Amino acid sequence: MEVLTIGLREGDQSSLIVAIDDATGKVPYALFREQEDAQGYFLLLQKIVETHGIPAALYHDRHSIFERSPADKESIEEQLEGKRRPTQFGRLMEELGINSISAMSPEAKGRIERLWGTFQDRLLNQLRLDKVDNMQAANEYLQTFLPAYNPRFAVPAAQPGTAYCKPDEGFIPDEVFCFKYSRTAGKDNVVRFYGQRFQILPSTGRSSYAYARVEVHQRMDGGLAIYYQGKCLLTRQAPSEAPVLRTRYNNYRAAEPQNIPVPKPQKNTLHPDQIKPKIHYKPAPNHPWRKAFVLHNDRG
Repeated sequence: MEVLTIGLREGDQSSLIVAIDDATGKVPYALFREQEDAQGYFLLLQKIVETHGIPAALYHDRHSIFERSPADKESIEEQLEGKRRPTQFGRLMEELGINSISAMSPEAKGRIERLWGTFQDRLLNQLRLDKVDNMQAANEYLQTFLPAYNPRFAVPAAQPGTAYCKPDEGFIPDEVFCFKYSRTAGKDNVVRFYGQRFQILPSTGRSSYAYARVEVHQRMDGGLAIYYQGKCLLTRQAPSEAPVLRTRYNNYRAAEPQNIPVPKPQKNTLHPDQIKPKIHYKPAPNHPWRKAFVLHNDRG
């Protein structure tokens, strides 16, 4: 799998992410993205699995999307586990059982380089002739370009058979083609994920997930789901924490207009006959307040 940078319009550079079958030269799928990113490769591989099956191996360059650099520091969790964790795309290939092969030399990528020459000549010219100048239209154009390209440039495989296999029965793409992050639920059963808070609801057989290690799935459509031991949990949006609520309240008060006129006290409008006179209390002659104060000295 490789990336070709193509300018759909003047001053704009888009990335064409494409895969090629090494045995036949057929292009199973391709798509335009604003830039080379992991989500683009996820979408590319997901479409290939849906239409052809799971490939036996993927040949790629040594981009950080596919494999981590040896210079990356190991996290505390990796040191405890005794192994380095793969990238998100590396984890995807492991779950699908795909053998990952890194290209170690420019000569090893000769087939994909020849594909770029064809695409830059034919695809780019066709896009300009048909006045395709935005990404959505370019991806729609690929749906008609590839069916016409493959029969003309693909060749028969040297050996019969296929290197693609069907997914197992019960395969759920949304649970595999997603970004996965490990989190620990709080004492209040709340999972925090990049500024968001999710309350885990009680489920059958368990009422609390306090301090449980859960897995947050960020799917391709942007949706989020929380899993525990392979089971999707029921969640809801949790209320904001107290500091956040105070900040929002202070921001709301700061946004209020400060020039609100203070109402003047109203004058008494009662009729003089309705106003009751003030009653002054006068102590009786024998009231303790009227007696002299005597200081007793108990010291001998």
